[in-house]
Amino acid sequence: MKYIYSIILSLLLTISYGQDQTTIMEKVEAAKIALITERLNLTPEQAEKFWPVYREFSQKQVELRQEFRQLRTSHDPKTASDAENKRMLEKGMQIKQRQLDLEKNYSERMQKVISTRQVMSLKKAEDDFRQMLIQRVKEQKSHQDQLRQKRMMNENNMQRKRNN
Repeated sequence: MKYIYSIILSLLLTISYGQDQTTIMEKVEAAKIALITERLNLTPEQAEKFWPVYREFSQKQVELRQEFRQLRTSHDPKTASDAENKRMLEKGMQIKQRQLDLEKNYSERMQKVISTRQVMSLKKAEDDFRQMLIQRVKEQKSHQDQLRQKRMMNENNMQRKRNN
């Protein structure tokens, strides 16, 4: 288990701001697959059947989140009428219901491929991965800030030396 975590962390550590966005996303996806596969203890046979279903589920979740985000950003409740606000509220609830229906549907589909225990472990694995990723991004930002501060201090010192 520590081996898997070290692989995941090394993949996440290689992510840098200078890299191509596609490369970064591929590395993040590879780390996520490794973590979920390990946490769910998927057999090769299960993995072969599970990952296509999971990818399809994930893509549909992304689409619903984008739809919800677009709905929120295209509407200003301060300037909208009560009727418009009510319509937007109803649309938002419909999207959330579709998200719930999607989760139910794919939960049932996944249970045909993996055990109920593994399905239950999936959400925890996803949450843990998300937290690891957020932590890594925070650490990377902190590191970038420290480098920026050192550069500024060096530039200031060089400027003072030139002025003396």
